[in-house]
Amino acid sequence: MNGASLLAFARGPAFEVALALLVFGIVWRLVGILALRRPVDHSEPRSGSGWASGLRVIVSRSWPRREFRERILHWDIVSYLFHIGYAVAIFGYIPHILVVRSLLGLRWPGLPGGVIAFAAGISAVSLLALLGHRMTSPVLRRLSNFDDYFSWFVAFVPLVTGLMAYYNIGGSYQLVLGLHILSGDILFAWLPFGKIMHVILFAFSRGTTGAAYGRRGASL
Repeated sequence: MNGASLLAFARGPAFEVALALLVFGIVWRLVGILALRRPVDHSEPRSGSGWASGLRVIVSRSWPRREFRERILHWDIVSYLFHIGYAVAIFGYIPHILVVRSLLGLRWPGLPGGVIAFAAGISAVSLLALLGHRMTSPVLRRLSNFDDYFSWFVAFVPLVTGLMAYYNIGGSYQLVLGLHILSGDILFAWLPFGKIMHVILFAFSRGTTGAAYGRRGASL
């Protein structure tokens, strides 16, 4: 398959299938979670609002507790660099914004290409550092499975191919751009079914935990 054919496939059928899987998967996961039967708690709440506690936990658990900061704060910072850089690269790049506009009719100002390339580079380096930490930490290495490594891979490749397309290296522009879009398609298709889904589910898990403990008067 030449560059033009790959680009047409990535922009056309592959993108449509990936988008369908993304929407179906997210809806399926959310409906499955919200439809879970939960035991009715008949006890009297010991605090004003359990959901207020849930919102507090969503924010408070975005930073390590004081007892653990000395050991893990630097890895939290690296993780934030990855996530922020990734978000800037996705939502700040004008071609990406145009895709969103074509699908949802939404648009917002884009950022200069140099800023996007810098953010993507920071995100890629941070991902490599996090992979090295996972592979060298005895605990993380034992806890890691296929999902962890494959999710890392499908998140990393779009960054690299995007930078290659931006700087026009690694082959013809059509070929590299086709690989970049195809890697994005794979990311979309995998997102609802792998651990990358935490980008949406983290609010649910932290919020429900905080609400449950808050109702009992416990502070997290």
